Amino acid sequence: MTRKVKSIVITGNGTNCEMEMAHACRLAGSDSTDIVHISELLCGNKRLDDYHFLNLPGGFLDGDDLGSAKAGANRILHVKIADGKEKLYDQFIRFIRDGKLVLGICNGFQLMVKLGLLPAFAGSYNDQTVTLAFNDSGRFEDRWVYLKIIPDTACVFTKGLRGAYLPVRHGEGKFVTKNAAVLRKLHEKNMVVAQYSGRDCLQAVMDYPANPNGSIDGIAGICNETGRLFGMMPHPEAYLHYTNHPRWSRETLPEEGMGVAFFKNAIQFVRSKDF
Repeated sequence: MTRKVKSIVITGNGTNCEMEMAHACRLAGSDSTDIVHISELLCGNKRLDDYHFLNLPGGFLDGDDLGSAKAGANRILHVKIADGKEKLYDQFIRFIRDGKLVLGICNGFQLMVKLGLLPAFAGSYNDQTVTLAFNDSGRFEDRWVYLKIIPDTACVFTKGLRGAYLPVRHGEGKFVTKNAAVLRKLHEKNMVVAQYSGRDCLQAVMDYPANPNGSIDGIAGICNETGRLFGMMPHPEAYLHYTNHPRWSRETLPEEGMGVAFFKNAIQFVRSKDF
């Protein structure tokens, strides 16, 4: 019997991409997709346990006043559910331990690294070893970028993809690691999934504006060792239809935007025997 896929998109406190992310899940074939305000989770009206696919959208959590997604991470880490029995973070960890999927885009990626959910070497989900810092340009970057997708990673979301063309829109998107050992470990364990590249999507680049923020080794997205947790700064949910493309009126493009593929991979995996 085919599994009915239930997706959740968390919103509130500054997120602003929840509608696009939910639409992406529906286009990808999710049987049900709920946009849930974080307050509904904190008061116990909704529970992560009831879903298979967790989406953390972009935006500006709490105005990014303590740094990108830092206040949002502290809320998840420390605030208890209304019944007082557990923290929301406990639900996150149980969701992950159950082998379910988590996708964080832009501010959602920032949230995942501040929580320690990525890269989470050897399943250590409470140890922050990477972060997203201010762009080298010193300003908010709103542009489209080419991505090299690494083919031999465990990432569920990028199976069959070799490159992508997606928009970025962030002020704190520079990927940095705690030290050189962490960076080396990310590469050794094939946890680097996406890198900023030239138009051929073959080589990682450091030059601005192809690398819009100065990320080390051009890193735009990483997964955990299982490949079921994935975060990246570019926005696949912002390219779901050819009219989202900046040159849609001048080029012949497929009707479906390439961002849909990331979500289709997720939904198909949940339905598979490997889930």
